[in-house]
Amino acid sequence: MSLRAAVLGHPIGHSKSPALHRAAYAQLGIEIGYTAIDVTEATLPAFMEEVRSGEGWRGLSVTMPLKSAMMAEVDEVRGVGGILGVINTVVFEGTGESTRRIGYNTDVVGIVNAVRNAGVTAAPAAVILGGGGTAAAAVAAFKDLDAPAVQVFVRDISRAAEARAAAAGVGLAISVRPMTEAVRAMASADVVISTLPPRAADALADGLEDIGAQTRGVLLDVAYVPWPSRIAAVWQANGGSVVPGLEMLIYQAVEQVRYFTGRGTDINAEVIDVMCDAVGAPRRAN
Repeated sequence: MSLRAAVLGHPIGHSKSPALHRAAYAQLGIEIGYTAIDVTEATLPAFMEEVRSGEGWRGLSVTMPLKSAMMAEVDEVRGVGGILGVINTVVFEGTGESTRRIGYNTDVVGIVNAVRNAGVTAAPAAVILGGGGTAAAAVAAFKDLDAPAVQVFVRDISRAAEARAAAAGVGLAISVRPMTEAVRAMASADVVISTLPPRAADALADGLEDIGAQTRGVLLDVAYVPWPSRIAAVWQANGGSVVPGLEMLIYQAVEQVRYFTGRGTDINAEVIDVMCDAVGAPRRAN
């Protein structure tokens, strides 16, 4: 029986997850086929029902816009995903009719590891751009980074339910403010995490240039296509440090590989190196 895994989302053609996972499985000598499948929120229930009756499934990576919707399609949620109400990973346990689908969130550890690799050990002044599912993971990551509070900037302050719920779940103070107030808060922040779609932060980059702000902190922009993003280029030009979203993607994928293979310590720096090579990212020690 051939083993399978996939990344689900819409659109999904740009995803680098297949390259990351295939490189890891090749390095580990494990034959798991990994594909990208276009699934919308409307078609997700039918797809998951089809998967339930299929054989050989080891796991699913879940990207936008399915991270919240997938909560209703699994049998159990473990770890921080249950607190956040957002999952990006589904693991299949058991075989046949006894197979159970277990949800996890590996975005949090992906964010934490990517930011720590930039030298961040704490985030006294923390800013998040956007209020959706990835923002919820960013809230939990800031809790792990010992941030005392977080400022979340959104276009519509009435639509930040996921970020608010995450903050309540992990016990982190939060203030939700309009995106029009973000620029000066970003300039004085220790860590900024942008969860906005590609090019959606361009206006903020313009704002930083307009006020001539010197950026002293670290920016993680989860949108890695195109790269560098305008906000990343302006941030670095003004003195700040930039963490590409690709690094977050790699480190959350490392955790998924552990779940999908059941392997532990042998998913080491050598595996991470080949994953970096597969997507053209600089090699980093884990």
